[in-house]
Amino acid sequence: MAIKRRNKVNSAFSMSSMTDIVFLLLIFFMVTSTLIAPNALKLLLPESNNQTQAKPITTISITQNLEYYINNNGNLTQVRFNEIEPFLLRTVGQGEDIYLSLHADKEVPIEEVVKIMNIARRNEYKMILATSPEN
Repeated sequence: MAIKRRNKVNSAFSMSSMTDIVFLLLIFFMVTSTLIAPNALKLLLPESNNQTQAKPITTISITQNLEYYINNNGNLTQVRFNEIEPFLLRTVGQGEDIYLSLHADKEVPIEEVVKIMNIARRNEYKMILATSPEN
């Protein structure tokens, strides 16, 4: 007596449901990426071909109107000049291997840049002067 199975197992795999999921994920990431607004200032930086491998902990920006901003972990905070050093000591601390990135507009007088560099020297921070690539 031969016993036969009524339901046969189909070994074929359909990719249509997988492609639906991929397209839904693609649409989701495209929509959410347009909602993300970076915390950045539009500055015209001086030009240079030099690059550094150091990763700065925080960024100090000086606008053309001599407004100071500190970007610490994605939080862009406007500060007055006399508040920069206490703010850095509170958020970053002191140490030998602390790198700060300085973004100064082209029109900013060099005196303002040197003031920030003096703060970095007093607190033993290493300063990176941000530039844009030369053409």
